[in-house]
Amino acid sequence: MIMALGLIWFCAFVLTSLVFRRSGKPGLGAAGKEAFDTFKPLVIRLPCALLAAAFLIQIMPVEWVSNLIGRESGAWGIVIAAALGGFLPGGPVVTFPIAGVLQQSGAGLPQLVAMISGWSIFAINRLLTYEAPIMGWRFAALRNLSCVALPVLAGLGAELLLGFVHAP
Repeated sequence: MIMALGLIWFCAFVLTSLVFRRSGKPGLGAAGKEAFDTFKPLVIRLPCALLAAAFLIQIMPVEWVSNLIGRESGAWGIVIAAALGGFLPGGPVVTFPIAGVLQQSGAGLPQLVAMISGWSIFAINRLLTYEAPIMGWRFAALRNLSCVALPVLAGLGAELLLGFVHAP
């Protein structure tokens, strides 16, 4: 986590330098304003989502999660998690705290990879509100059917990679 944070700060420093060289202080001011405008909604949403996730941890039936998408649920758990991912509501501010709760409740990492992949590919709310109305049902069906195996493959790939990492 510290390495990822360091990488983010390094990228921010490099980009700041590039913007300053290209546009000077006005460019930095414009970038700062845009960053603040992006940050404003998160100030309210993220603490609420994290608090809701903390409450969810307290009421989550751990045995049910472990049986359904736990570390020992294997390929069926990956398939279930991939399908579940498509029905998760909202954006990343909601989805990742839910994933964190599921992880703390015993969900396996490959299953969570499949769930997040299913959410990013098949989000039902996005399908119904944007994709189908704008692109048409034929396109939406074609895209979703052509991608149906991807979250499961991602989960199986994660399981394979974990096997290499944990192998003696």
